[in-house]
Parts: sequence; structure tokens; C-alpha cells
Amino acid sequence: MGAWVVGHDLGHHAFSEYEWLDDAIGFVLHSAFLTPYFSFKYSHRSHHAHTNSMEYDEVWIPKRKADTLEYDGFVSHFYPQSPLFNDSERKYIWLSMLDCFFVHHTHPSLPHFDSREWDWIRGAMSTVDRDYGIINNIFHNVTCAHVVHHLISNIPHYHLIEATNAIKPILGDYYKYDDTPILKAFWRETKECIFVEPDAGAEDTGVYWWRK
Repeated sequence: MGAWVVGHDLGHHAFSEYEWLDDAIGFVLHSAFLTPYFSFKYSHRSHHAHTNSMEYDEVWIPKRKADTLEYDGFVSHFYPQSPLFNDSERKYIWLSMLDCFFVHHTHPSLPHFDSREWDWIRGAMSTVDRDYGIINNIFHNVTCAHVVHHLISNIPHYHLIEATNAIKPILGDYYKYDDTPILKAFWRETKECIFVEPDAGAEDTGVYWWRK
């Protein structure tokens, strides 16, 4: 897991002062895990550039309410039996949930934006830090210091806690932290974060909130 975290740092040019060195080490390290380094680097960079954009984010793009009405049954990307998936896909949904367990962009208090309202700082701030218990140590704190990672993505993992503590007084109420036990939080988000829609009477704002 430490090697994965270092590989993540390399893709963000957060390992050394030389991007060519980061890329060289990252290429070797990712290849050892049978992971295409530059493919991950570029696609993950797109996620950081368009966080919580309804049109352009690469991951965690929620359904609108109208989309969920097309299905019969409980619709959620966290639910393998959801009608979103066919029987041959369900085993892979269980597998992907291990990765999706780090729900930094899925929280009842976090909005998504369409192109009318999205900008980079709004997207980056629509992120929540969580306490994953012992998993924080296993993942070298990339789990519990995700807000600062989206604001300054080239900070190496071993400085994330220090940077988070420094930036929290500056962000004030804009800093999002949830200390709900992670299994309880995961279950809550599974039930309550089903689709997004604008606030009632505010259909043209371009800001979408989680609904169940």
C-alpha cells in the first residue's frame, strides 16, 4: 500500500523537484503493479481539474433524479443488486466498492455543479475529510487529508497532515470534516446519496445536492 501511495505522489509530481524523475520512477513502479502509469496520471489529473463537475469530472458523477426514475428498484452505485447493473457485472461492483470505500466526494453536505456554477475552487472544496481509523495508517493518511490534496495536489503524502492542520484555520467553516465511524458513514451515504437535484424552487442555479 505504501508503494501505491508513492505511485500516487509520483503522478502528482509530489515526489521530487524533477518531473522527469517522478515520471521515470512512477513508470517503473506502476508497471510492477501492471498499472499504466501515464494513463492513470492523465485521467486522475482530469479528476483534480474538474472535481464535482456534472459534465467534466472523470469519477463520482452522480445521477440526476430523472435518471433514477428510468429504473425499477433501489438505484445506487454502491448497491451491487441495483438495476443499474446486469448479473454478469455485479461481482465487479463488489470489487469496485473496495475502491469506492473512500467516499471523499459523496456526502449529504457536498454539492455538485453544472457548467453554469462550477469553477475549480468550488469543486476542490466540495471534498470531505474522514477518519478511517487504522486505515489512515495503512494508506499513509491520504484518506484523512483529502481536502488539502485537492487544493494543493503536489504535497507529498507525508506532509498532508501537517498541511491540513495549517490550512484548517484559514478555511474555517469551508473545511469539511466528518468523524462519523466509517462503516456507519458508508451505510448512510449508500442510503441517502442516491441522486442529485437542485434545491426546490431553484432549478436554474446549476448547484445540485444529494437526495434519497
